[in-house]
Amino acid sequence: MDTLSYKTISVRKEDVQRDWHIVDAEGLVVGRIATTIATILRGKHKASYTPHIDCGDYVIVINADKVRFTGNKMSAKEYVSYSGYPGGQKRVTPKELLEKKPIAIIEKAVRGMLPKNRLGRKMFKKMFVYTGEEHPHKAQKPKKIEF
Repeated sequence: MDTLSYKTISVRKEDVQRDWHIVDAEGLVVGRIATTIATILRGKHKASYTPHIDCGDYVIVINADKVRFTGNKMSAKEYVSYSGYPGGQKRVTPKELLEKKPIAIIEKAVRGMLPKNRLGRKMFKKMFVYTGEEHPHKAQKPKKIEF
């Protein structure tokens, strides 16, 4: 028998190396950028990906107010929320949401692509979304992601 051990190595949370990435969302399609962001937040872009550990990186999104949708989704798509009370269902289009809270569009798209559990909530907290070019994370020296 060979002395080499062929075992899958799982990363421990203490051994995770986190990088910072920056995404300029200007003119990009919401769903396409959200899949890339969700992949980075989960850590699936790394060879050391472990499903039960948060091994993802930090992501900064700038120009979130300049994203676009394909087709006529800007006026036809609806985000539905329900308070639980009679008559408490609210519908909002991306066009209305861009005027009121532009960062919510990217946040909703990415949150929907992450796991719906404690780990997913922890991953989501590593994303920072800003409407303009400026962000307070320059000291982390983020790497730009090209699309």
